[in-house]
Amino acid sequence: MRPTQRAVLLLTLGLPVALLPSFFGAALWIVWPVFLGAALFAGGLDIVLAPRRRSVGLEAETPDTLWIGEEGALTLQLTTSRPTTIEVLAELDGPLRRAAPRRITIEGQGRTTLPLVPERRGEGTVVAIWVRWSGPLRLVERQRRVPVGATVGIVPNVRAVQSAALRFFSQREFLAGMKVERYVGDGSEFESMREYVPGLDHRAMNWKVTARHRRLIVQEFRAERNHQVVLALDTGHLMAEPLAGIPKLDHAINAALLLSYVCLRTGDRVGWHTFDERVHDFAPPEAGVRTFRRLQKETAGLRYSRGETNFTLALNDLVTRLRRRSLVVVLSDFVDTVSAELMLDNLARLSRRHLVLFVALRDPGMVETAHRDIGTLDHLYRSVVAADFVQERRVVLRKLRRMGVHCVDAEPAAVSTGLLNSYLDLKRRELF
Repeated sequence: MRPTQRAVLLLTLGLPVALLPSFFGAALWIVWPVFLGAALFAGGLDIVLAPRRRSVGLEAETPDTLWIGEEGALTLQLTTSRPTTIEVLAELDGPLRRAAPRRITIEGQGRTTLPLVPERRGEGTVVAIWVRWSGPLRLVERQRRVPVGATVGIVPNVRAVQSAALRFFSQREFLAGMKVERYVGDGSEFESMREYVPGLDHRAMNWKVTARHRRLIVQEFRAERNHQVVLALDTGHLMAEPLAGIPKLDHAINAALLLSYVCLRTGDRVGWHTFDERVHDFAPPEAGVRTFRRLQKETAGLRYSRGETNFTLALNDLVTRLRRRSLVVVLSDFVDTVSAELMLDNLARLSRRHLVLFVALRDPGMVETAHRDIGTLDHLYRSVVAADFVQERRVVLRKLRRMGVHCVDAEPAAVSTGLLNSYLDLKRRELF
């Protein structure tokens, strides 16, 4: 129990009341005792009317899992013996963003929620809930700490993968290669032969079979399946930097999960390769639903590293492991042309044997700073530095494209869609 700011202000007003006899006559000395007695009586009355600690009950319901990039909710059920305005605050530990206290007025029973915003993958803990309330005069307040001790797992955002996949698979052209569909002139994998009818592509005519059957026979093709796709995830210190509220690595993981789901649904095989200053894990490309579950489990356990990424070790190790031409999707990032030199050299070497798709996350704040209106000298300095970084980023991406590396440079909200569109375009053009 402690006095509120209103009680402190009320007692502070007693100081000029106590000085009244000095300025207006000794007969006013009675005013100060009366004022002090009234203030003490009001405080005592507020203590009596305020709900007791035992009369304020609280039950907390915590979610079992939080998805990175989405906001969860901590549900609180409050009970009190009389109408009261209660302020609640969650004591959190781990990669959970601290939330502001919430005020609620209840009559007997009330229900409210507190936001749970994950900032990184891992395990967060709701340690306790602090409850604070005051009497009707708001002169004295009580508080109570209710231990919770609930652990919440924070995992990659599979729900975003599922919703995005549903949008893409609802359109017919995205299903090419997932099942046998006879698109005229589409694909390179032989499907069947049939008699020619007007409208079919005459370039698909099989003259040997035509001469044998003495009828015009054409070949039909379908979209080729069973490609190899390898997801190379950089977990170095640059990928641990936050972007749009969560680390770049988690944006990359969400995009990689979406791409792997679509690849497996279209009949391709998916593998992964994780690295920073050393190689952490490699899984050869495989097909089937189990592959997606394994990838989901693997990415959920990826740690944020403080080490410098060793592209020479990681990509050379990948080249020695892949025996067949594959689509290698490298999800990484860079700062400037100097720090990107080794990355450029090794990506160029990798692109000689495989089709490489490089994915980088663009910082919208950097672009905004580079093009902001200049109001002060500090704004000018920031704008010049940001513009230099943006220009160097363009130079690196231009060099990669000249090497034959396909690039996706998008903001966090658009990186998953950009990566998926690039994959579908490469698949449609049969570049791997």
